[in-house]
Amino acid sequence: MKKLLFSALAIMMLLSVTTDKVIKGKVVKVIDGNTFQVKGEDKQMHKILLMGIDSPELEQEFGREAKKFLEKLILGKTVTLDFKGTDRFGNPLVDVRIDGTKDPRIELLKEGLAWTTENNPPANLEQYRSSAQLRNKGLWQQRNPIPPWIFRKEKGDLQQESI
Repeated sequence: MKKLLFSALAIMMLLSVTTDKVIKGKVVKVIDGNTFQVKGEDKQMHKILLMGIDSPELEQEFGREAKKFLEKLILGKTVTLDFKGTDRFGNPLVDVRIDGTKDPRIELLKEGLAWTTENNPPANLEQYRSSAQLRNKGLWQQRNPIPPWIFRKEKGDLQQESI
């Protein structure tokens, strides 16, 4: 039993560490305000969850607005995906650039359509969230916006935790 457990843990650790891999692809579908699909030049479909941010769920206020904004920003465009590994749920951790330069996370944060992640928010992104909040942009117009990770916990949907 111990051997089996050790083997399973070793396999999980190997799967969670992905070597840096960079590919280009075209965004073919936007799922919500921080999730989309890319058809890569490797001919594979990649489901991408933007790391370091979390947009409102579609059922929340500003959830649909976040999705529409991301569609306008990214749908049909070429993106560069720099794979950094996977999170605890097996989601790929990917640095994304639109046309090689623009970071969609920054654009969502500047418009007030995303939070930085609850745990260890990236310092380089926190400034954009804070600025949007000070300017009452997007979801920050609300008196007490509910972060998506709290919304999911209240719904009992823990599989969609932010990365």
